[in-house]
Amino acid sequence: MTEHDVIVIGAGSVGLPTAYFLAEAGMKVLVVDELASSGQGQNKSAIGGVRATHSDPAKILLCSQSLGVFSTWKERTGTDIGWKAGGYCFPAFREREEKALRGILPVQRAHGLDIDWCEADRIGRLVPGIETRGLLGGTFSPDDGQVSPLLAAESFTNEARRLGAEFRFRESVTGLVTEGERGSLAVVGVRTRGPDGKAHEHRAAAVVNAAGAHASGICSMAGLDIPVLPDSHEAGISAPVRPFLGPLVVDLRPGPDGRTSNFYFGQNSEGQVIFCYTPARIFPGEDRRSTGEFMPTVARRLVDLIPRFRNLTVRRIWRGLYPMTADGVPVIGMDPCVEGLYLGIGMCGQGLMLGPGVGMNLASLITTGSPSIDGEAFDALSPGRDFTCGREVLK
Repeated sequence: MTEHDVIVIGAGSVGLPTAYFLAEAGMKVLVVDELASSGQGQNKSAIGGVRATHSDPAKILLCSQSLGVFSTWKERTGTDIGWKAGGYCFPAFREREEKALRGILPVQRAHGLDIDWCEADRIGRLVPGIETRGLLGGTFSPDDGQVSPLLAAESFTNEARRLGAEFRFRESVTGLVTEGERGSLAVVGVRTRGPDGKAHEHRAAAVVNAAGAHASGICSMAGLDIPVLPDSHEAGISAPVRPFLGPLVVDLRPGPDGRTSNFYFGQNSEGQVIFCYTPARIFPGEDRRSTGEFMPTVARRLVDLIPRFRNLTVRRIWRGLYPMTADGVPVIGMDPCVEGLYLGIGMCGQGLMLGPGVGMNLASLITTGSPSIDGEAFDALSPGRDFTCGREVLK
């Protein structure tokens, strides 16, 4: 048996920054993950976009904190994680999208976002080569950007270790150590099984569930029924080309073939164009095999929007999981029925951009009893909320 102040389950987009900020606060931290190293779950499937451009106040505040961490990480640690400032651009070709984007501007600005509506000619300058027929304009948020998921995961791991955090890989959680009964239950540790088949028990005053697609299973070990249901999304990346595209672009229109609801792309710090789309019909479950429809579908949308993309050489494609909640908003905090179990789950495919902000708030909640963002906004992320009230427009 080992003793720690905090145990973090999951060495991914949320677990790693949580461990880092806890260790920075002086906590004795243990991170356990069933995979071989950090960032080997859904983290490495992310395309790297980091935006505070949301419609939900809590997500705006959390991602603003994340942007503050990512954009200053090299200055803070001396490590390059592929940060690229360039913003996010949401072009609008239909009145429906224009109305939606303009409608959430007051909420975004009220929570500190530097964002504005741009006329079509400025969108054309921001996104060189974009098809301008029917372009009505769009929004642009210059403080958003992109980062390398793999480099970020490695650096968070190294920095957390430097601050004293311990990592145990290939160690799967088999149960939670609890005291008391339902209504007065307290989680005081985890039981695991190592790569050699041996059982281990780790004790701590606080346990953080940051298990991504497997988060609901960890919750059920404490008697909590919090639905986080994964579905899969496909992405791809090109060979490097000469840098020409600053912002990451999100086209909210549904695809003409009925297979896509929206799609998004950007050019990373190494010149590669990285792209993804949201399927109109979701693929539930954890099947991560590539499909035959992805490249023909996304290639057509890319070329139709920016004709110069017809000459792109695609290097590889992959699938990753979006751990979804019913309302498109994460679950962060502690369930009132279970002491000692903190949740950072249900990131809805946005774990990379939310991770540092979530980690800062979980660390603050554990060490001081209060989150670091506005309490009313944070309460909207509670495990006890009504999940049937959909809130996030820009899922």
